[in-house]
Amino acid sequence: MRAAARGKGVEDDGRLVAAALAGAWRSPPMPLALSPTDIASITPLLLRAGSGALAWWRIRHSDLKDAAGARPLRDTYRYDTLQAGIHERHITQAVDALRSFGVDPLLLKGWAAARLYPERGLRPYGDIDLCVRPEQYEAAVAALAGRAAETGVVDLHEGLPDLYRPSLDEVYDRSWLCPLLGVGVRTLGFEDHLRYMCLHLLRHGAYRAIWLCDIAVALESAPRDFDWEYLLRGEQRQSGWIICALVLAHDLLGARLDGTAAAESAKSLPRWLVPAVVKQWGAREHYMASSTMAASLRSPRSILKALRLRWPNPVQATVGVGGRFSEFPRFPFQLGECLLRTAHFVTQAPRLIRQQSVGPVGRGAHAPVTARGHVDSGDATGTRRHPSSPPR
Repeated sequence: MRAAARGKGVEDDGRLVAAALAGAWRSPPMPLALSPTDIASITPLLLRAGSGALAWWRIRHSDLKDAAGARPLRDTYRYDTLQAGIHERHITQAVDALRSFGVDPLLLKGWAAARLYPERGLRPYGDIDLCVRPEQYEAAVAALAGRAAETGVVDLHEGLPDLYRPSLDEVYDRSWLCPLLGVGVRTLGFEDHLRYMCLHLLRHGAYRAIWLCDIAVALESAPRDFDWEYLLRGEQRQSGWIICALVLAHDLLGARLDGTAAAESAKSLPRWLVPAVVKQWGAREHYMASSTMAASLRSPRSILKALRLRWPNPVQATVGVGGRFSEFPRFPFQLGECLLRTAHFVTQAPRLIRQQSVGPVGRGAHAPVTARGHVDSGDATGTRRHPSSPPR
């Protein structure tokens, strides 16, 4: 009985997070009908989800600005605004360094998402995700060697298999050169950007609310000639995933779907999906923000907690095993994903323990990974390599 009540409380907190962020990316944002007690309760969740600045943007001209939980949100807004300027300089220096070696990088997430918000500090980011052509990867590593102080930490992607596109050339052809501090920074075209953000959200179980905000703001920023057919081109399974992410942005955050390919699907989400997402947002702990499984093995008291945190949520499990979003029970998907993660971990465990890795571990986790899929702790270049799983 207590467990059921606890689960309901987590879901209720997640729905409060959704209410606080609904339409918050607009200028001006909609008025917020939450109490000061509600704001104080979910402030830690908003901060953990990277959406503290966005929440402050929504309440700063209302009476809620004086609520007990509002000050950390305001401080985060100021800090993220200052950090945005530093990150922007890092991005341009990284791009210049790579181009000096003949490498033309594609910027993913981070600033590519933040630039669509009304202010640059509303969408915080840390590492710089850059995609390069596979044949240019070694040159890219050489270009960034010894320049971490100038470029910050760069997460280097060899190709872009997680976009599920057959041709990287076409992705480059449809990309944009966006001006940033006098440098043209290449970003994904609107369709590929929205597709990538949708797949990224679902692959990581939708555990950060800011990722769904990214989808909402990209959806509402789409140009009139947005190519919906190209967005959904490819396997029907991935197209279904993308539609689900768009409808989630509508259902939870009020993103506008009128005139989009997802408008007809606005009432067709599986019944388990929204509760699964808001439970992620309302949870006070998550394995992506905890010690690695390898580190937990050094402390027997931590093992059970680590295993509990790593039980895959229904969203992550569905994408992890290549399933479809349907009314079919999710437990078989979760069990299958758990077995895949376990097998993946077992192959890496000796190396992980030796390195005393401190980042999250798991298939698709944001851990620096070498070409052979081994977790690496990075090097003096400040460059990290992410896992690349071929399309299923």
